[in-house]
Amino acid sequence: MAEPRPSPGPAPRHAVVTGAASGIGAAIAARLLAAGWRVTGLDRAAPAALPEGLDLRRLDLTDGAATRAMAARLQGADALVHAAGMLRVGRLGEDDGDDGAAMWRLHVEAASVLAGVLAPAMAAGGRILLIGSRTAQGAAGRAQYAASKAALVALARSWAAELAGRGITANVIAPAATDTPMLRDPARAGLAPRLPPIGRFVQPEEVAALAAFLLSAEAAAITGQQIVICGGASL
Repeated sequence: MAEPRPSPGPAPRHAVVTGAASGIGAAIAARLLAAGWRVTGLDRAAPAALPEGLDLRRLDLTDGAATRAMAARLQGADALVHAAGMLRVGRLGEDDGDDGAAMWRLHVEAASVLAGVLAPAMAAGGRILLIGSRTAQGAAGRAQYAASKAALVALARSWAAELAGRGITANVIAPAATDTPMLRDPARAGLAPRLPPIGRFVQPEEVAALAAFLLSAEAAAITGQQIVICGGASL
């Protein structure tokens, strides 16, 4: 008599991670893959080497129509992590309106489009996680960047209130200066990042560790929150 075949285990949870080609997004994607998640990364760039198992799809997230179409193909995902970001700096009267509009499209409008398509199809246990910034409280020379990151907090709190009854959470992680390519972007010349009191910059893997927790079942009671990782910078 043939031995009975073992029943298949549950399908891995599926996360959509924007900005997965580098920096915080790449660290989150790698952390989730190591934990057994299925990860679809969205980024307009392609890294030289992909983490094993990452399904990276090229996408310009500032293109609303293309982003909506991609999200429609990914309906059924268990989690959305919006980590894609850009930083353009400029003091009052010197900042560029086009730069501000570009940051708003990437940080705020892309998050709204993706969540608007993915959240309605999420089951209980679904997660929305936005990567914000400690500068959302305001920072000299970064007003438009700060404004777009502050908007993410308003989005997450509003969505959290709407989705709580369905068992879906929405939160923001707000890191201080993190050791990513953005830290060395020539576009921020003349406005150097400040070293936190711990004597080093935040590491992407530290943000990824918190992200993994907030996406877990153990974090089901945490929603509508902005959690700051600042290395003591806000003390």
